[in-house]
Amino acid sequence: MKYALEIERLCKDYGSFRLEDVSFAVPGGTIMGLIGENGAGKSTTIKCILNLIRRDGGSIRVLGMDNREDERAVKEQVGVVLDESTFHDTLKAPEVGKILRRLYRSWDGVVFERYLDKFELPRKKTVKEFSKGMKTKLSIAAALSARPRLLILDEATSGLDPVVRDEILDEFLAFIQDEDHAILISSHITSDLEKAADYVTYLHKGRVAVQGAKDELLETHGRLVCGRADLERVDPALLVGRRVGQFGCEALVKDRRAFAQLYPELTVDPASLEDIMVFTVKGDAQ
Repeated sequence: MKYALEIERLCKDYGSFRLEDVSFAVPGGTIMGLIGENGAGKSTTIKCILNLIRRDGGSIRVLGMDNREDERAVKEQVGVVLDESTFHDTLKAPEVGKILRRLYRSWDGVVFERYLDKFELPRKKTVKEFSKGMKTKLSIAAALSARPRLLILDEATSGLDPVVRDEILDEFLAFIQDEDHAILISSHITSDLEKAADYVTYLHKGRVAVQGAKDELLETHGRLVCGRADLERVDPALLVGRRVGQFGCEALVKDRRAFAQLYPELTVDPASLEDIMVFTVKGDAQ
């Protein structure tokens, strides 16, 4: 299997926060969702990949190349989209294309114009006049027009309405139809990742808390809602976390099949990525 991105035992120490032994890999032709609460280390991980901050330990290989030793070659083949637009407010979309044409040897002006049409982005308005969704579409158009092999998105879809997010996710799915392409996307919107991601890495306090193929995680985990007496007789080893309230109890089951064999009388509903996040972090809160 060819990997577009390989991270092994990545460490970065800020003193008050430490990214510790983070490891994951993104195969070609797939989307990796990087999830976690604010301050979990998602943006720090992405900044290390882009060599915007220097890692303290571990290794990062992008498209088979070391991200520091081969930084220039790496960045020629990586497209980046951030939460906030990086284009100056006074620029118009065609001017953005003219600037980027000088920066990327692989820049494709025809593709850029095609995306402007597809995303219905006006040519005569300045970036300042764009809505948040339009700014995000412009950033994605620019990133894809450089013909990258790896696309990195840091909270790029946050704050967008569902229609715009759905349109953008369709573009990402089309991008990875080429198995030479891959995407790493960090997002708080777990429903987006449930639709688009192939793999998920969940960071919590600078460490990998949960990791795996998205479909397998959703298939194996389940959400149990029951009374206190039923919860107390369940083997804790089968649960990731639990919450006990005044009117009932909830728990995250780590293996639905094994649980059903032992407790066929208890109903376990499908779990979402959000359930997995919440119970992993706060599951023991009473």
